[in-house]
Amino acid sequence: MKKIIVTGGSGFIGTNLVNFLIKKKYYVINLDKLTYSSNRQNTGNKSKKNYKLIKVDINNKKKLINIIKKNKPRAIFNLAAETHVDRSIDGPKNFILTNINGTFNLLESLRFLSKKGISPKLIHVSTDEVYGDIKKGRVNENFKYEPSSPYSASKAGADHLVKSYIRTYNLNAVISNCCNNYGPYQFPEKLIPKMIINIFQNRELPIYAKGQNSREWIHVDDHCEALFRLYLKGKTGESYNVGTNKNLKNLDLVMKILKICKSMNINIGKKTKIKFVKDRPGHDFRYALNNNKIKTRLKWKSKINFDKGLQQTIKWYLNNKDFLKNISKKNYQNRLGLNK
Repeated sequence: MKKIIVTGGSGFIGTNLVNFLIKKKYYVINLDKLTYSSNRQNTGNKSKKNYKLIKVDINNKKKLINIIKKNKPRAIFNLAAETHVDRSIDGPKNFILTNINGTFNLLESLRFLSKKGISPKLIHVSTDEVYGDIKKGRVNENFKYEPSSPYSASKAGADHLVKSYIRTYNLNAVISNCCNNYGPYQFPEKLIPKMIINIFQNRELPIYAKGQNSREWIHVDDHCEALFRLYLKGKTGESYNVGTNKNLKNLDLVMKILKICKSMNINIGKKTKIKFVKDRPGHDFRYALNNNKIKTRLKWKSKINFDKGLQQTIKWYLNNKDFLKNISKKNYQNRLGLNK
């Protein structure tokens, strides 16, 4: 059975990618540090014959080398990362350690193993936030990096490291820069699940500033399809923007969630009202990707209609309330990123 390693396979995108690859009949090895945002349902699933979880920090180069050497995977999807912008404002250190140092140790492991004839393809998963605030138009892969937060700066640094190893050491790797994801298993500190869960719990719906910030959204299943396409056909040394070319203001998004909940006969409590709160420091106003490259060269495009995907996501959280039981409320209800 073909083996694939997923770092950060217990996170939101990682969980969905692991499940996607298992359905594709791959043997998936999930390397995860198991931090606060790890999906415990996925980490506990040891019943599948083609799945293995190994608790490991990707900064542990010795263990990485041993695991890769032993399993000789076809590919490594690097999703191990700290991702919440507000947390990066309060405490940047973990973002530097995981996103930059962790990527460096993974690259060094692959450089060492390439000398021994072990060269899995690396699909490094990044973000649209590395491009910074996009005032107008949509940016392609040649657009300059101009990150605004410690999170996006750490992801930009990791991207540059990957590119340097491709050029200097002929590493077999591609980079994915994806827009905002939504879907099942997303940790409730992020906007969409936070709004959904607050509606369920009859809580206020906090939106930064006046809710005019614009984001591009993609269902996580579409993202997984794109990542799989990069594994199969992505050209070594290339970066690919993964997006839908469709943007929505945060206020409009929350209004849409409320409308869908009402159409599903979900009770909207008296306390569930939109509340504008103090803006995030350094908050980018707009992200917007040009995805023509992956569409034309790799024949990929998003398939899931946003309204339908959002409805499916709300239904998933409604039917999987146990997902929250092992999550401390202080990890997603308290406001972060105030830069006090």
